[in-house]
Amino acid sequence: MRVEISVESLDGVRVAASAGAARVELCAGLSDGGLTPSAALIEAAAELAEVHVLVRPRPGDFHYSRDEVDLVVRDIAVARRHGAAGVVVGALAGDGTVADDCARFVDAAEGLETTFHRAIDVSADSRQALDRLADLGFTRVLTSGRRRSALDGAPLIKELATRTSVTVMACGGVRAANAALVLAATGVDDLHAAPRRPAGTARAGDVSYAGVGVPPGYDRFETDPDEVAALCAVRPAS
Repeated sequence: MRVEISVESLDGVRVAASAGAARVELCAGLSDGGLTPSAALIEAAAELAEVHVLVRPRPGDFHYSRDEVDLVVRDIAVARRHGAAGVVVGALAGDGTVADDCARFVDAAEGLETTFHRAIDVSADSRQALDRLADLGFTRVLTSGRRRSALDGAPLIKELATRTSVTVMACGGVRAANAALVLAATGVDDLHAAPRRPAGTARAGDVSYAGVGVPPGYDRFETDPDEVAALCAVRPAS
């Protein structure tokens, strides 16, 4: 079993590395689903662990403008220069198929591992999307099987895992308590999780920098070391 932990800070990288995670997905803005992190954070993180950088120019859907596609290509180059082992990218065309721009993303990675993120879960057809990703040369794909959790989406994840040479990584509500079940139900060897807990000392009040709907006083979160350690310690059922 290989575990990838999604983090947005150097502390998170250290937590994942010390627990024995195979790699980290490095992001900014996890509360927005993950955004492209800074060059300095990439460089510092790459000194501590195997880093795969999420390159996502904005929150929301994956139908990108020409300017946004160009930014993704430039950010991939930045990640490569600053020590990333891989990048996590994805874009969809207007009809929900994998966008042709993804070929540019693979080319820009210049040999780095490339993961197609959960845009596949909102594509027109996950099977056709995976076939296209295999043709483009993607290393792996991240999916919850088009459902909120990996357990709910397990039948599709299992089917995708045997469809092409692209490695399928299961995500969606993956925690130590259910990891063995996810592995058994999906047949995958790669799990992705982002265990977090509230952090900081912000007091509840009239001013908050938290996202909409987040209770006052919870202005930021940090990677949960106990959950990460427990998840990385899980072993598949024999």
